[in-house]
Amino acid sequence: MDQNGLTPASLGFLRVAAISPELRIADVRHNVRRIIEALDRAAGLGCRLAVFPELSITGYSCADLLYQDLLLTAARSALGEIAQAAGRLGLATVVGLPLRVEGRLYNCAAFLCGGRVLGLVPKTYLPSTNEYYEARWFTPADRATVDSVEMHGARVPFGAGLLFEATNLPGCRLGIEICEDLWAVDPPSSDMALAGATLLVNPSASNELLGKVEYRRDLVRQQSARCIAAYIYAGAGPCESTTDVVFSGHSLIAENGILLGETERFRFTTELVAADIDLERLSHDRLKSSGFAAGPRSQHHMVGFELPQPQPKADSPSLLRPPISPTPFVPSDPAQRARHCREIFSIQSTALARRLLHIGARTAAVAISGGLDSTLALLVTAKAFDRLGLPREGIVAITMPGFGTTPRTRSNAERLAGFIGAALRTIPIQDAVRQHFRDIGHDEAVHDLVYENAQARERTQILMDVANQVRGLAVGTGDLSELALGWATFNGDQMSMYHVNAGVPKTLVRYLVQWAAEEEFTGDASEVLRDICCTPITPELLPQDEKGSLQETEAAIGPYALHDFFLFYTVRYLFAPRKVFFLARQAFAGTYSPREILRWMKLFYRRFFSQQYKRSAMPDGPKVGSVALSPRGDWRMPSDASSALWLEEVEELERRYGGD
Repeated sequence: MDQNGLTPASLGFLRVAAISPELRIADVRHNVRRIIEALDRAAGLGCRLAVFPELSITGYSCADLLYQDLLLTAARSALGEIAQAAGRLGLATVVGLPLRVEGRLYNCAAFLCGGRVLGLVPKTYLPSTNEYYEARWFTPADRATVDSVEMHGARVPFGAGLLFEATNLPGCRLGIEICEDLWAVDPPSSDMALAGATLLVNPSASNELLGKVEYRRDLVRQQSARCIAAYIYAGAGPCESTTDVVFSGHSLIAENGILLGETERFRFTTELVAADIDLERLSHDRLKSSGFAAGPRSQHHMVGFELPQPQPKADSPSLLRPPISPTPFVPSDPAQRARHCREIFSIQSTALARRLLHIGARTAAVAISGGLDSTLALLVTAKAFDRLGLPREGIVAITMPGFGTTPRTRSNAERLAGFIGAALRTIPIQDAVRQHFRDIGHDEAVHDLVYENAQARERTQILMDVANQVRGLAVGTGDLSELALGWATFNGDQMSMYHVNAGVPKTLVRYLVQWAAEEEFTGDASEVLRDICCTPITPELLPQDEKGSLQETEAAIGPYALHDFFLFYTVRYLFAPRKVFFLARQAFAGTYSPREILRWMKLFYRRFFSQQYKRSAMPDGPKVGSVALSPRGDWRMPSDASSALWLEEVEELERRYGGD
């Protein structure tokens, strides 16, 4: 519990568990004890929903014992006992049992909450091939003749069309399908999702075969993505009968295509996997999905319930998800990162090559500074020329030393142009800018916005004119992070004829250049790229001070690592500042204090809103990832939109956390 009240539950997170319990076939008393023990364990972790496998009260593999009145009566009675225990422990629960209704037997999942049975969902698709022969015992859901049954002195809704909605947690609506239902051509969960179910639950008994684990994992993950939902899958374990098949106890939790956790298979003890589902994130993704909004709606019966709030143990984790990465644009796995880098280079270079083809240009001009962004732009341009079979001599790399240019960056720019094979042109801008200062009556000793922007605009003028001179394309160098913050001179480096880095944030630019140094170049060329990666980020618009210190961008606007984090969760998931702050505290624990995070978060929102006019006038450029700011594509925002609501929330957070 956050001492200031900012908790996962208050931010739309729901902790759930998928459990594969140790059991004995047809030993209902034993199974009830193990289920209740598992519920106690889940409650201790702070879970609010627990899901058990198919027919978990009796065991799935009872076969013809399912005809026995003794077993059916014991299972029905046990359901009430489990409901009371779950209510006492403060969990909503889904558990499986065979249920006789109007002379027919159904494979059911029961939804329990508040000490009562709130609904019974029969299985729709009954597998009856190879090792499965459920049709021998069970009736499919569509053959049901009633929509409610008497259970422990009360009428309980019965049917495959039930959905369960939490009245005390926005966005929490639960749908249940059972094992084979997921493997069918038209899974019931698809209709449930279109009817608003954000939690899809599957009590299952899927046996293990060679290669099936990968298929099952992909099936769960893909269905969660297709439905923009969380999918909680609880699999029967190896204590089931091994007469002909083996069950592994494979339980999984996925959220919109991301696997949050799974149990270890082939364990004879109770196995549990818990995770925090981000209901708010699912709601935002559905809100943005035109396909979801246009999907057909089928009729479902809604059952309301109040989701309990168990008290987690003091040592239970605050958030059960994969660790929040401080670099959401950059994969942590080196192999995946390398694949991403190759893909991004392909996207960027193909986009630029297509534009060159369209205008019939065989040359391009790139302004190079010895910094990260211009380096990436030059590398991409070289790749584009290679794709088109054009000689790299047609790339005019222009270095334009100004008042803040250092020998290090100038040398790196010139050497890199040589390694690439571009035609290098060095055009100093000091004299031209000084003439401009005289023309407009500006004192060169005043290092203000005019002093800085005049240099940026002079460089853009030269870039554009040289591109015209060689009948080519002026390639832009600014990145996605600079676009988000408006950290670019309007009609200066903000402008180009094609903006190849428009979809690449600063944190990813560095990794792309590093990858190129490791994979694409060797020797001196690789060393130059590595040195560029180590060079402080600076616009080089101000001369070094008397101590030799450089004008460093991050000292003025804050760490790009934080700004890229804010950008990702603000634009990709539309989270409010309080949730972005909550996630940032976890991602940057030990690196930035809450006070520092909030300081730069306030600057981010101010600049993100006030600088929209620069994005509204941005040139064409390729989208690379899930976050993009083109006004013609992903992000349409009025240039005069107010940031007041967002800043008010940040200021409230400052009052609560500013002393940390």
